[in-house]
Amino acid sequence: MFSITVRDHIMIAHSFRGEVFGPAQRLHGATFLVDATFRREQLDDDNIVVDIGLATQELGAVVGELNYRNLDNEPDFAGVNTSTEYLAKVIADRLAERVHKGALGEGAKGIAKIAVTLHESHIAWASYERAL
Repeated sequence: MFSITVRDHIMIAHSFRGEVFGPAQRLHGATFLVDATFRREQLDDDNIVVDIGLATQELGAVVGELNYRNLDNEPDFAGVNTSTEYLAKVIADRLAERVHKGALGEGAKGIAKIAVTLHESHIAWASYERAL
């Protein structure tokens, strides 16, 4: 399996519901380093997984929709605990939609999987991987 990874970051505010979250139930900020990995079994006709420039651009567009937002106030997240794991899935799903719509080029149709990792810090992160 071949893969490429592109990176960006987001800064958000949010709060959680549930005793398990302790003090994070209060509104707080988070900055995530975001890695998006695109995987495929065979390289395309140009011997690449996907155009890195397009992958970077589309990841930037997806995280740009979340950046500098209080997720508690966003209709898409009403009533949802926007955990790191959940946000990784949201970003992966939104990238998958862009692949299906052709935003990453024709060659991207051969991508088998997308994995998104959100790094909360240098010692903690969460990932979500999905098939296309």
